[in-house]
Amino acid sequence: MGKKNVTGYTALQLILHWLIAAFVILQLVFVETIGKVVDAGERDTMPTSADRFLADLHYWVGIALLALMALRLWLRASRGAPPVAQGGWVGLAGKVSHATFYIVLILMPVSGLLAFYLGGLFGEAHELGKPALIVLISLHAVAALYHQFWLKDGTLRRILVPRR
Repeated sequence: MGKKNVTGYTALQLILHWLIAAFVILQLVFVETIGKVVDAGERDTMPTSADRFLADLHYWVGIALLALMALRLWLRASRGAPPVAQGGWVGLAGKVSHATFYIVLILMPVSGLLAFYLGGLFGEAHELGKPALIVLISLHAVAALYHQFWLKDGTLRRILVPRR
């Protein structure tokens, strides 16, 4: 997917990375409000205004995430990404984890929308995404620290400083 001679990410790619990260954390923190609103509907009661607001926020941030991921994929395809810093199992693990992130970050909003409009198994599939994201985020953070403090290969700098 990457272009030749790409030495870093563009400023827009970095902004998208961190904005998506912030939105994902927001989604993970406030996801339970959706369940409260659904439960209130099933009991024929009114959810609190705070729960309704947070459920609406979850919906719209999910749609924003889907749009941002589409933009991120387009930028990656058109402008490229730097090659992995390490070869061997470390490089392979990086490629696999990034591909998995992209897949999960697209499937989560899609399954959420399908769950919202169609319910059923789509809701259950959507709920599986939360632990998957927590595992991916944890591995991603550990890998970034491993690159920074053990390998000292400059990988972390690439996601903090835009290329010129």
